[in-house]
Amino acid sequence: MQASTVAAPTAGHIGTIFVAIELSQRSWRVALHSPDKDKISHHKLEGGDHAELLALVGRVRERAARALGGVPAVASCYEAGYDGFWLHRLLLAAGITNYVFDPASIAVDQRARRVKTDRIDGERMLRTLMAYLRGEPRVVRIVRVPAAEQEDARRGSRERDRLIKEQTAHTNRIKALLRLLGMAVGNPRRRDWLSWLAAQRDWQGQAVPPRMLSEIRHEHARLMLVRDRLDVLAQEAAAAEPSPAEAEMTRRSELLRRLKCLGPAFATTLTSEVFYKDFRNRREVGSYFGLTPSPWRSGGIDRDQGISKAGNPRARCAAIELAWLWLRHQPDSKLTLEYRKRTLDAGKRIKRVAIVALARKLMVALWRYLTTGLVPEGAVLKAVKI
Repeated sequence: MQASTVAAPTAGHIGTIFVAIELSQRSWRVALHSPDKDKISHHKLEGGDHAELLALVGRVRERAARALGGVPAVASCYEAGYDGFWLHRLLLAAGITNYVFDPASIAVDQRARRVKTDRIDGERMLRTLMAYLRGEPRVVRIVRVPAAEQEDARRGSRERDRLIKEQTAHTNRIKALLRLLGMAVGNPRRRDWLSWLAAQRDWQGQAVPPRMLSEIRHEHARLMLVRDRLDVLAQEAAAAEPSPAEAEMTRRSELLRRLKCLGPAFATTLTSEVFYKDFRNRREVGSYFGLTPSPWRSGGIDRDQGISKAGNPRARCAAIELAWLWLRHQPDSKLTLEYRKRTLDAGKRIKRVAIVALARKLMVALWRYLTTGLVPEGAVLKAVKI
């Protein structure tokens, strides 16, 4: 039976109003605890109605001020997700201390069939906020909200990643259709490729059937649109006047590109997704990439669950790809030599596991390089053109 938590004690900071917001497209559920009341109140708002949210907090604040003889502070929270960070910035501008929670870090009931409602989730989030402000930092993970300029500066690299995936999908679809006929594929990314295709024949000396040819033409047209957008994106990035945040990212990207193995794509992705942040130590760097181990130890059980896969998935994908390239282009670096020694006579599985460890060490080394100027041991820099 699910125990009710409405009448449970709500010990917290006296003089602080706690607000937890459960967001969805249709409605917002607000769980609120005020120091002049001994219970949690629940309110339902229209989705996106931030004006009513601020009005609700204002009414509760005025009521608490009359009862307590002083204006209480307000602390709020919501889970990171679809709505991004605009609400966080709005609440901060309204004088409310807000926290964005990592939803995966909030403890939940471990029963096989646990009760889940917006009301229960709101109360759980509210009590998590109260515990965090009471001095329990490990009760939840707080999302580091980027500045608006920093968030906007990474739009270019993210759009480019999506376009590259679309380009690969259209190319693979064209190749798959032609493979059904056993025909040569050529290079579908060429603009004159359809003219080349018209001269191709299958094993019977027949051209591409009309229905299939129509589908291939449509796929090729979409492929050309994607390639045009990639060209425009590159031109816009070169011609745009950089903001201070973009200028700092560009500076760090140029530092990374001095290392042999890192080109414009990897350097831009890493700086816009990760290295614009200020990390305190190497553990935070590894955790943000999601490359840290996840052990499972209980009693006599001791096993490894693999990496956590938390943090930024785009950055983690780039880190793994870059680790393979590092082995090829930096063969004399300390990281490469350690990997070769560790995987000597090892199978493919061990090499795939070891590359993750190499990626974690490499990202920490690049972070140190950007913050202290220390070049990874044994790494080669590109020749400077005079």
